[in-house]
Amino acid sequence: MNLLTVVLLLPLAGFLVALLIPRTTPEQSRAWALVCSVATFVASLGLLFWFDRSRAAEQFAVDVPWVNSPDIHFAISVNGVSLWLVLLSTLLTPLCVLISWRSIGDRVKEFFAFLLLLEFGLVGVFLAQDLFLFYVFWEISLVPMYFLIGIWGHERRIYAAVKFFLYTMAGSVLMLAAIITIYNRAQTFSYPAILEMLASGRLSFGPGEQMLLFLAFFVAFAIKVPLFPLHTWLPDAHVEAPSAGSVMLASVMLKMGCYGILHFCLPLFPSAARECAPWIATLAIIGIIYGALVAMVQPNMKKLVAYSSVSHLGFVVLGIFSFTQQGLDGAVYQMLNHGISTGALFVIVGLLYERRHSLAIEDYGGVATAAPWLATAMLVTTLASIGLPMLNNFVGEFLVLQGTALANFKWAIYASLGVILSACYMLWMYQRVFYGQVKEEVRSHVPDLNPREWAVIVPLIAMMVWMGVYSQSFLPPVGKVTARVLEQTKINVPFRVELRPGNTAEVSRAR
Repeated sequence: MNLLTVVLLLPLAGFLVALLIPRTTPEQSRAWALVCSVATFVASLGLLFWFDRSRAAEQFAVDVPWVNSPDIHFAISVNGVSLWLVLLSTLLTPLCVLISWRSIGDRVKEFFAFLLLLEFGLVGVFLAQDLFLFYVFWEISLVPMYFLIGIWGHERRIYAAVKFFLYTMAGSVLMLAAIITIYNRAQTFSYPAILEMLASGRLSFGPGEQMLLFLAFFVAFAIKVPLFPLHTWLPDAHVEAPSAGSVMLASVMLKMGCYGILHFCLPLFPSAARECAPWIATLAIIGIIYGALVAMVQPNMKKLVAYSSVSHLGFVVLGIFSFTQQGLDGAVYQMLNHGISTGALFVIVGLLYERRHSLAIEDYGGVATAAPWLATAMLVTTLASIGLPMLNNFVGEFLVLQGTALANFKWAIYASLGVILSACYMLWMYQRVFYGQVKEEVRSHVPDLNPREWAVIVPLIAMMVWMGVYSQSFLPPVGKVTARVLEQTKINVPFRVELRPGNTAEVSRAR
């Protein structure tokens, strides 16, 4: 069996076995979820070990007929972008199991089963090379997240779960209509085959048709990103979700939209993407600034981090629609950075909630005195989130702003305001929660990190430092894929670097 198939199907097998574990033995459910998720992560490391970084093509490909009519295949493969997103998914799932070890005491069996099913859906989205299969995985990932929020969430969990479901389904219906239209024209759901037909001229879309298809895909992905003004479901979902749900939602699920834009919208509909770029970039910049300003006035820690995601993911969309190599590389790297740093923020906020049973910033103060190591972990995560050099977010934001400046310097100036504002709301939140006079409720109810919590925090902090210091261990495979996307679509801004006498480099517009 292909290693990629093992990585994909292990969580599904784990989900099915988890359903057979008796409800009366919750410890078995926890242990099984941990064993299965760790095994999946170890298997995904095998993908990294055998992945050929010198190639931009899809690797570990599997293509098996699934349905004869219409012609649907179980077709999966991995490239230099989806590889890191798969590894991000498989890394965070066992960490989510650990942070839920004691906080989930009701319907334990079902909770951990849904967590494994969610991992299966998310990994499948990043691997699918058949448009119908992609849609199936897209919908599969929606179901367990709906139940994670609706059953194990907080007071307004039903409202948040239904809002999340309706928003996502509305976009999914548009995408399904576009997929069916493409199938009627191409007579295949195979994504590589459709790209080959577009490249050879055997398949083409008129300007109006291409625009409608682009918008159908883009709206579905923009809701999931989420891009302003389609973001309103996100704060409610984050605030009401359990900690594991918030981590998987922010760190991985939102990346489904970003990945979809890069992997489908640009190669399939390049002319429409170019035509829509100015207003999409404008919405991204509005989201960057708006998300930061709204985050600054939030009294709730989870809602503050949720709005910070709207701001940070605006950088990803802006980088993609800069149509530059630096911008696309930075967008992909920022997807990974956001998954690590914002995931860590939700982990730590969840640990605070477990101790104090409150998300209100005003209920804290002086946590650094009561729990110094917890405060230290939060400080590193905060600094990473605001883009401090030597930590991960700095690299992604720098590349996005560099690529955006090459395409449109004004866009880069406006977007850079988000970097400044992020420092304001994150550091102000840290000051109010961790410094100041120690409240008696904090002193008596907020102990420091225990070994299980250290096991969750240490890998995330290590990744923040590693990705900030040695980005070249991640970027080369990414660059090969983004360069191929720009070459396929012929929509990149024509800049090149020329070596001048005296070994000085000068960026110029290619003629």
